[in-house]
Amino acid sequence: MSFTAQSDAIRITLWLRRLALVGVLLGFGVVMLGAYVRLTAAGLGCPDWPGCYGHVTPLGAAHSAALGNIPSATPLDLGKAWREMIHRYAATTLGLLIVLITALVIAARAEVTVRTRYVAVLLGTVVLQGALGMLTVTWQLKPLIVTLHLLFGLTTLALLWWLWLSLRAPGAGNSAERVRILPGAPHGKRQRLLAGLALGVLVVQIALGGWTSSNYAAIACPDFPTCQGSWWPPMDFGDAFVLWRAPSINYEGGVLANSARVAIHFTHRMGALAVTAVLLAAALAVLRERALRPQHLAAAAVIAALALQLTIGVSMVVRGFPLWLATAHNGGAALTLLAVVALLHGVYRATPSAADAGI
Repeated sequence: MSFTAQSDAIRITLWLRRLALVGVLLGFGVVMLGAYVRLTAAGLGCPDWPGCYGHVTPLGAAHSAALGNIPSATPLDLGKAWREMIHRYAATTLGLLIVLITALVIAARAEVTVRTRYVAVLLGTVVLQGALGMLTVTWQLKPLIVTLHLLFGLTTLALLWWLWLSLRAPGAGNSAERVRILPGAPHGKRQRLLAGLALGVLVVQIALGGWTSSNYAAIACPDFPTCQGSWWPPMDFGDAFVLWRAPSINYEGGVLANSARVAIHFTHRMGALAVTAVLLAAALAVLRERALRPQHLAAAAVIAALALQLTIGVSMVVRGFPLWLATAHNGGAALTLLAVVALLHGVYRATPSAADAGI
């Protein structure tokens, strides 16, 4: 590679890294805004899509309401409308940023180490996320769609985070193409397996959290560590996890009986125990391996994020589910995901030192 070509590659890679970091921050903000919208019952603040009562902003909707042009069956709540539309504006901005990243990678594919199929997956994910956002509104907060909307939002965040972690300027030390795993290095196999398992169980737990929230089951167990004063309260698991119900039903406020909501909440709590065990095992396995010393920070971050999330979860129940803690619980889930992804990235892309590798 000539000096000029290498300079161009470094410059483009640095720009991609900056855009990816902006995407991570914006994606985290979108996740938090989505949680706030859901928890303040503003998901149907604008019952149409992509506009708000046919307007680009809630101000236009308010003008129509003043003229009596909004049906009484769907009255305008200006506060809810603004919360919903701000979330949509932020999500749209994130989508445009990902389009820019994709275009830059395709245009400079000879100079950067990012594969075009990776950014194609990233772009496809955010497009699907937009479609799920539309269905969330048009299908009136159907729990399956709301949960998928959360999962794909966090998938978008994780893909941007992995991109940022992977990008290094060629010729500037640890270039992306020089970072590798030594296939014969036995010390990383167990850690990679545990990190992958940690990501898997965390995704399942996040899905359970989304299902709990979208079915309004968070307050079904208002005490801790028991649930409704019992270690095994009456629960209806049969009705709790029916994924598909009529899309014509308005699911705002939930439609399940209390016994089904208790079953959902209880399952989410049991999932938290499983996630705690697996994440701690993965982090401790890395911390105990001297050859993976560069990954110790990511392992410590997993433990810290897990402790924070558990503290938020318990405090949320004990304090009666205040809005700020419920919103922070979603942020804690996102931070835990980012920490686990960083751990997984570290153990999969780690190169042992010369001393450890015998070089």
